[in-house]
Amino acid sequence: MITLCKESSKKPTFVRLRIKETRVMSEKIERLKTLIIGSGPAGYTAAIYAARADLKPVMYTGMEPGGQLTTTTEVDNFPGYPEGIDGPTMMVQLQQQAERFGTEVRIGMITAVNFSDEIGGIHKLTVDGTKEIEAETVIISTGATAKYLGLPSEERLKGGGVSACAVCDGFFYKGQEVAIVGGGDTAAEEASYLANICSKVTMLIRKDHMRASKAMQHRVESLSNIDIRYNTEVDEIIGEQVVEGLRMINNQTQEKEEIPITGFFVAIGHKPNTEIFKGQLDMDETGYVLTPGKSTKTNKPGVFASGDVQDKDYRQAVTAAGTGCMAALDAERYLAAVETPEEVA
Repeated sequence: MITLCKESSKKPTFVRLRIKETRVMSEKIERLKTLIIGSGPAGYTAAIYAARADLKPVMYTGMEPGGQLTTTTEVDNFPGYPEGIDGPTMMVQLQQQAERFGTEVRIGMITAVNFSDEIGGIHKLTVDGTKEIEAETVIISTGATAKYLGLPSEERLKGGGVSACAVCDGFFYKGQEVAIVGGGDTAAEEASYLANICSKVTMLIRKDHMRASKAMQHRVESLSNIDIRYNTEVDEIIGEQVVEGLRMINNQTQEKEEIPITGFFVAIGHKPNTEIFKGQLDMDETGYVLTPGKSTKTNKPGVFASGDVQDKDYRQAVTAAGTGCMAALDAERYLAAVETPEEVA
């Protein structure tokens, strides 16, 4: 029982103390069992499995909820959709499925991290530069961003014939004439893929040689329907709603030429979205998070990576979803073994 002093001057002091106590309680840092960073196929699949395992996952979507698939008009190669599905609809359905099992999806961006080095340690993160949260496990699914040329026409025609994934979208241009820009292994591989389904592939390389390996160069050069243009850059992609043609320029002679195409593919690389993890997670020379063997484990206990953020070879929605499943299972096993540290690999 609390007894107040009769003097009126004492009452405000009591009130102020209660307000201060309430404020401290309301500012208590939230602790999560599983935090998922990123909301593409990897993140949502991780969320589905984590929620079903009662890990009570909370997902922060990032600046591009749904990831790269939200810019894809048609997805024809994801199992379970015999008629195909558009990317944005697929991501909405994945979110609904994750939420049905109890995932809490939050709009926001993780802007800073401080991962623990200890098994069973608590990871500290900052949301939108202000809010601090803690997590026992973290699943990173921030993906990778395709590099584009930066042309206004390229931006305008994304989804209308401009693509950064020939394996994903090449089928829609079967028997048609297309162009691809890039001179590395990825460009050579995608040009070869397109050559098998398209009537003609014009390959633009801004230098006088390819950066691709000799084996990939020989493969491209052996295909008669690939027209390789060295010292050539894109001047303009022609078309208002869909790609209708390409104007290219020789950077040695400044001569311009227009060709009719219906598809334009960019293969100049991807940039993994790993900037905030640098200095804490082991990465390769291009910034992809390293996960040894058939695992999603990083070098920090309780931190896992899935999807394009750690996969620079396949970069497909279905493989991203597969590693999202793996990350959730790895997180579940980690949490189950934390009380017995010697069992945590």
